[in-house]
Amino acid sequence: MQTAIPCVLMRGGSSKGLYFLGSDLPTEEGLRSRVLLAAMGGGDPRQIDGMGGAHPLTSKIAIISSSDQPGVDVDYLFVQAVVGEDRVDLSPTCGNILAGVGPFALEKGLVTANGDMTVVRVHMVNTGKICELLIATPGGQVSYEGDAVIDGVPGTGSPIICDFPDAAGSSCGALLPTGNVRDRVDGVEVTCIDSGMPVVLLRASDFGLSGQETPAELNQNEALKSRLNGLRLKLGPMMNLGDVTDWVVPKMSLLSAAEKGGNISTRTFIPHVCHEAIGVLGAASVAAGCIIPGSICEDFTSTISGTAPTVSVEHPSGHFDVTMALNTEGEIPVIKKIGLLRTARTLMTGSVMIPASVWAGRSQNGSV
Repeated sequence: MQTAIPCVLMRGGSSKGLYFLGSDLPTEEGLRSRVLLAAMGGGDPRQIDGMGGAHPLTSKIAIISSSDQPGVDVDYLFVQAVVGEDRVDLSPTCGNILAGVGPFALEKGLVTANGDMTVVRVHMVNTGKICELLIATPGGQVSYEGDAVIDGVPGTGSPIICDFPDAAGSSCGALLPTGNVRDRVDGVEVTCIDSGMPVVLLRASDFGLSGQETPAELNQNEALKSRLNGLRLKLGPMMNLGDVTDWVVPKMSLLSAAEKGGNISTRTFIPHVCHEAIGVLGAASVAAGCIIPGSICEDFTSTISGTAPTVSVEHPSGHFDVTMALNTEGEIPVIKKIGLLRTARTLMTGSVMIPASVWAGRSQNGSV
């Protein structure tokens, strides 16, 4: 016996995952986690018996529900299935998967299209923050075709504009969660920052690296990964995150000078695997570092000024442009809004099958 659970497989930005209506899943968190692990392939690093793609970027889950918050359309809970481990992580959110939330909500009838362009206001449950998604809806239908290009994804698609008002301190409570622009831990200078995603900014050269190594080269460097994780565990409490042993945040981003026309170059670990690109909100936090005088970013690029700058963050697959609206009256600029361009596409709709021994489904178990 198997249980069929309605879901949609979508690409959101440069990630891919399963999108569920909250009403189609168990309400109890422990049971829900077991159901989602069964759907993705459990603790098998190959995820061969589930829908996961054996990589953090393809082992993601979005749970979407109508929101009861004033002025908000939907609630979005992000779940990371930790590859190779029999657990999920709810500590971060994901800006790439977020890009698919608006189209999903429109196609599932949670939001009604409003003319040729529709704004979907999303409450990101993991962080408590709000994002406004601007989606093309000609004729009242979601459009997936267009000329927008994002690095890390082949071809083109319809642009989805993701605007994040008040992203600073989303998880840590402050843009600079330690209270300092720079800290020193185990002899390494860092900038700890949270502009939508907790990130530790580090100089690649402090680890004997150029910063232009490929993700494959970095993922083979066990000594590097061990050292980065040691720093991450010490910095977690300093960033008001507590014990981050089982969390994927903070992300660790190695910085170097840009070589492809951008402002800064990155190699980001999430948390033990080097990302082949960079996450949406991870890029937002790196970009925020570039506008803060005295941050680690200043070692590689001039501090970017103005009230509406665009920061180009290079990553292994290309670059990520981050636009910001700033209040520059204080010593440290206040970020009023961050905007990013993404695309998304529905890949498959239907039901994912899980063993009935894990969950017999709502029809038999009610709201268990």
